[in-house]
Amino acid sequence: AEQTPLTALYVGALCKEAGFPAGVVNIVPGYGPTAGAAIAEHRDIDKVAFTGSTAVGHLVMQAAGKSNLKNVTLELGGKSPNIVFADADLDHAVEMAHFALFFNQGQCCAAGSRTFVEEPVYDEFVRRSVERARKRKVGNPQTDDVDQ
Repeated sequence: AEQTPLTALYVGALCKEAGFPAGVVNIVPGYGPTAGAAIAEHRDIDKVAFTGSTAVGHLVMQAAGKSNLKNVTLELGGKSPNIVFADADLDHAVEMAHFALFFNQGQCCAAGSRTFVEEPVYDEFVRRSVERARKRKVGNPQTDDVDQ
Protein backbone atom coordinates (compact mmCIF):
# COMPACT_ATOMS: atom_id res chain seq x y z
CA ALA A 1 0.00 0.00 0.00
CA GLU A 2 1.17 3.49 -0.73
CA GLN A 3 0.82 4.29 2.99
CA THR A 4 3.12 1.43 4.06
CA PRO A 5 5.91 1.02 1.47
CA LEU A 6 8.57 -0.16 3.93
CA THR A 7 6.98 -3.59 4.29
CA ALA A 8 7.18 -4.25 0.57
CA LEU A 9 10.71 -2.89 0.40
CA TYR A 10 11.74 -5.22 3.23
CA VAL A 11 10.20 -8.19 1.40
CA GLY A 12 12.23 -7.11 -1.64
CA ALA A 13 15.40 -7.10 0.45
CA LEU A 14 14.58 -10.62 1.68
CA CYS A 15 14.03 -11.79 -1.91
CA LYS A 16 17.42 -10.42 -2.87
CA GLU A 17 19.06 -12.02 0.18
CA ALA A 18 17.41 -15.35 -0.71
CA GLY A 19 19.01 -15.21 -4.15
CA PHE A 20 16.06 -14.39 -6.41
CA PRO A 21 17.43 -13.42 -9.84
CA ALA A 22 17.31 -9.74 -10.72
CA GLY A 23 14.00 -8.77 -12.29
CA VAL A 24 11.97 -11.67 -10.89
CA VAL A 25 10.50 -9.56 -8.08
CA ASN A 26 10.03 -5.86 -8.75
CA ILE A 27 8.74 -3.50 -6.09
CA VAL A 28 7.84 0.01 -7.17
CA PRO A 29 6.66 2.20 -4.28
CA GLY A 30 4.50 5.16 -5.12
CA TYR A 31 0.96 6.42 -5.36
CA GLY A 32 -1.70 4.48 -7.25
CA PRO A 33 -2.73 7.21 -9.70
CA THR A 34 0.88 7.70 -10.79
CA ALA A 35 3.10 4.66 -10.17
CA GLY A 36 0.27 2.11 -10.10
CA ALA A 37 -1.40 3.43 -13.22
CA ALA A 38 1.92 3.54 -15.09
CA ILE A 39 2.56 -0.13 -14.24
CA ALA A 40 -0.96 -1.29 -15.13
CA GLU A 41 -0.91 0.59 -18.45
CA HIS A 42 2.68 -0.17 -19.53
CA ARG A 43 2.85 -2.35 -22.64
CA ASP A 44 6.18 -3.96 -21.68
CA ILE A 45 4.90 -5.28 -18.35
CA ASP A 46 3.31 -8.69 -18.84
CA LYS A 47 2.01 -9.46 -15.34
CA VAL A 48 0.58 -7.41 -12.46
CA ALA A 49 -0.42 -8.65 -9.02
CA PHE A 50 -2.54 -6.24 -6.99
CA THR A 51 -3.87 -6.47 -3.43
CA GLY A 52 -6.39 -3.88 -2.36
CA SER A 53 -9.89 -2.57 -2.86
CA THR A 54 -12.37 -3.86 -5.38
CA ALA A 55 -12.72 -0.37 -6.87
CA VAL A 56 -9.00 -0.12 -7.62
CA GLY A 57 -8.98 -3.72 -8.84
CA HIS A 58 -11.47 -2.64 -11.52
CA LEU A 59 -9.10 0.16 -12.56
CA VAL A 60 -6.15 -2.25 -12.78
CA MET A 61 -8.15 -4.64 -14.97
CA GLN A 62 -9.34 -1.82 -17.22
CA ALA A 63 -5.79 -0.52 -17.67
CA ALA A 64 -4.50 -4.03 -18.41
CA GLY A 65 -7.25 -4.48 -21.00
CA LYS A 66 -6.48 -1.18 -22.69
CA SER A 67 -2.75 -1.88 -22.93
CA ASN A 68 -1.46 -5.36 -23.76
CA LEU A 69 -4.03 -7.63 -22.05
CA LYS A 70 -1.40 -8.46 -19.42
CA ASN A 71 -2.05 -11.20 -16.91
CA VAL A 72 -3.56 -9.79 -13.71
CA THR A 73 -3.86 -11.41 -10.30
CA LEU A 74 -6.15 -9.62 -7.85
CA GLU A 75 -6.56 -10.14 -4.10
CA LEU A 76 -9.45 -7.82 -3.32
CA GLY A 77 -11.73 -6.90 -0.48
CA GLY A 78 -9.53 -7.24 2.59
CA LYS A 79 -9.60 -11.00 2.93
CA SER A 80 -6.51 -12.01 4.87
CA PRO A 81 -5.26 -15.46 3.93
CA ASN A 82 -3.39 -17.87 6.17
CA ILE A 83 -0.68 -19.90 4.47
CA VAL A 84 0.25 -23.33 5.80
CA PHE A 85 3.32 -25.09 4.46
CA ALA A 86 4.01 -28.82 4.63
CA ASP A 87 6.61 -28.42 7.39
CA ALA A 88 4.23 -26.51 9.70
CA ASP A 89 3.17 -27.72 13.14
CA LEU A 90 -0.31 -28.73 11.98
CA ASP A 91 -1.92 -28.66 15.42
CA HIS A 92 -0.73 -25.08 15.89
CA ALA A 93 -1.65 -24.11 12.31
CA VAL A 94 -5.19 -25.49 12.72
CA GLU A 95 -5.64 -23.65 16.02
CA MET A 96 -4.35 -20.36 14.62
CA ALA A 97 -6.44 -20.65 11.43
CA HIS A 98 -9.50 -21.39 13.57
CA PHE A 99 -8.77 -18.41 15.83
CA ALA A 100 -8.10 -16.13 12.82
CA LEU A 101 -11.48 -16.95 11.32
CA PHE A 102 -13.63 -16.92 14.44
CA PHE A 103 -11.98 -14.17 16.51
CA ASN A 104 -14.61 -11.55 17.28
CA GLN A 105 -17.10 -13.81 15.45
CA GLY A 106 -15.13 -13.16 12.27
CA GLN A 107 -16.17 -9.51 12.30
CA CYS A 108 -12.81 -7.83 11.93
CA CYS A 109 -11.01 -6.49 8.88
CA ALA A 110 -8.16 -8.96 9.28
CA ALA A 111 -10.29 -12.09 9.75
CA GLY A 112 -8.38 -15.03 8.28
CA SER A 113 -11.27 -16.15 6.12
CA ARG A 114 -9.07 -18.01 3.65
CA THR A 115 -6.43 -20.63 4.27
CA PHE A 116 -4.02 -21.81 1.61
CA VAL A 117 -2.49 -25.18 2.50
CA GLU A 118 0.41 -26.87 0.75
CA GLU A 119 -0.81 -29.98 -1.05
CA PRO A 120 1.14 -32.66 0.88
CA VAL A 121 -0.63 -31.76 4.16
CA TYR A 122 -3.92 -30.48 2.76
CA ASP A 123 -6.10 -33.51 3.56
CA GLU A 124 -4.73 -33.82 7.09
CA PHE A 125 -5.15 -30.09 7.71
CA VAL A 126 -8.78 -30.25 6.55
CA ARG A 127 -9.45 -33.32 8.73
CA ARG A 128 -8.04 -31.58 11.82
CA SER A 129 -9.82 -28.33 10.99
CA VAL A 130 -13.19 -30.05 10.74
CA GLU A 131 -12.52 -31.80 14.04
CA ARG A 132 -11.63 -28.46 15.68
CA ALA A 133 -14.67 -26.67 14.25
CA ARG A 134 -17.01 -29.39 15.54
CA LYS A 135 -15.74 -28.68 19.08
CA ARG A 136 -16.70 -25.00 18.88
CA LYS A 137 -19.72 -24.21 21.02
CA VAL A 138 -22.12 -21.56 19.73
CA GLY A 139 -24.75 -20.12 22.04
CA ASN A 140 -25.30 -17.61 24.80
CA PRO A 141 -22.05 -15.62 25.13
CA GLN A 142 -22.76 -15.08 28.82
CA THR A 143 -22.26 -18.82 29.41
CA ASP A 144 -18.72 -19.84 30.36
CA ASP A 145 -18.47 -22.88 28.09
CA VAL A 146 -19.66 -21.07 24.95
CA ASP A 147 -17.07 -19.94 22.37
CA GLN A 148 -19.32 -17.80 20.23
